[in-house]
Amino acid sequence: MKNTLLRVNDVIYLACIWVAGLAIVSMALIIPWGIFARYVLGSGAGWPEPVAILLMVLFTFIGAAASYRAGAHMAVTTLTDRLPDAWQPLITLLVQILMAVICLFMTIWGIKLCIATWNQFMSTLPTLRVGVSYAPIPIGGLLTLIFILERLLFGDQSHRRAVNFELLEDSQEAL
Repeated sequence: MKNTLLRVNDVIYLACIWVAGLAIVSMALIIPWGIFARYVLGSGAGWPEPVAILLMVLFTFIGAAASYRAGAHMAVTTLTDRLPDAWQPLITLLVQILMAVICLFMTIWGIKLCIATWNQFMSTLPTLRVGVSYAPIPIGGLLTLIFILERLLFGDQSHRRAVNFELLEDSQEAL
């Protein structure tokens, strides 16, 4: 059961990395196009800036979930490192519980925000619903919550290599 859950979380983690990576690459292509269109072609398009902002929001919330699982998310431990060693497991548990509360807040209120703004459309992108633009908030909260629960149940996974799915398929075919 543990290995199955870890493999599922590996897939979620890799999907987060791909989504965040594609968002940042897309931004890196869209922003120069907007600059080129405005200053070289002389007719600035209205869509590059709002699309780049939406991609940044996607990158931020989905990338933060992946970063949390990888153990690469920012953590300020100046105070907690100075507490007695006997307190460290308790402090670690408290931090995970507080993170879970924040993620629950993001998920629940993010969904409510998406629902409340679903019938509104963005002025800069009239075909895009405002609720869709807020969707990375609850999605990122839920994904981070999954990784927090994983850490609470199975420990820190940041030093474990994610399953190489090609090798896994090759080994299953050999059986």
